[in-house]
Amino acid sequence: MEIIRQPRALQDGLGKLRMQGRTIGFVPTMGALHEGHLTLLKAAREENDLLVASIFVNPLQFGPEEDFQRYPRDMEGDTEKLRASGVDMLFLPDALSIYPEGFSTSVAVKGLSEKLCGAFRPGHFAGVSTVVTKLLNLAGPTRAYFGQKDYAQCLIIKRLVRDLNMDVEIVMCPTLREADGLAMSSRNRYLSPEERKAAGAIFKCLKGGEEKIKSGASDAGAIKTLMWEVLRSEPLIREVQYASAYDPETLDELTEPKKGGAALLLAVAVRIGDVRLIDNIIVSVS
Repeated sequence: MEIIRQPRALQDGLGKLRMQGRTIGFVPTMGALHEGHLTLLKAAREENDLLVASIFVNPLQFGPEEDFQRYPRDMEGDTEKLRASGVDMLFLPDALSIYPEGFSTSVAVKGLSEKLCGAFRPGHFAGVSTVVTKLLNLAGPTRAYFGQKDYAQCLIIKRLVRDLNMDVEIVMCPTLREADGLAMSSRNRYLSPEERKAAGAIFKCLKGGEEKIKSGASDAGAIKTLMWEVLRSEPLIREVQYASAYDPETLDELTEPKKGGAALLLAVAVRIGDVRLIDNIIVSVS
């Protein structure tokens, strides 16, 4: 596995390989890798000639009161996992090489970036969009892989790729879950044993909403009420930021479930202790 730290070296190296007709699968990460990341790597390995990954904890997507400094980092363990996953090239830049002195450009997808997590983390999605735009420009991949757990992020990245005519396919892979349904996340390691048990209420809430929809519920308010009741019944969940049904294309909260085989997004964000966790599922409405 080749490790590259300078943006221009990545750009030049992959540019030559593209000229040879090689397909490139790219998995951008912030490290602290878990099995969810490894499924992205596996998909990219199977579908492309070359597998490229990056590790960069992006400061632009963290607010001033958020966990940038203590975000989990395990470079030695991550590097070993990437090597075992068959990664051909690892991009490992520092912040100054991505955002050099005088950097003053921001990419924002208006109309989506202010919804769901964007309503509670101002500037977060602009930080994500900016770094992903840079990484896609540098790597020039055939396909880039992201997890459904960050559904809004995936939708925003698909929109910016479309709007900016970027020649890359964005692949959204299913969320990988623990035995009790909790979505795998780097932040799960922050949870105490008691908090980790309480976090099972998140998936319980989503499945409860799904069951209500499939039972024929026609009132989106009733679905939302059920989801909130499940979350509020868990004492260690200290804040529910959102939990409801949303349009999967616009992220608008729904007032009534869609009809005729359409799909909707059930999405949740909560705080357990100092840890903010998100999750979602897509539900088809028959």
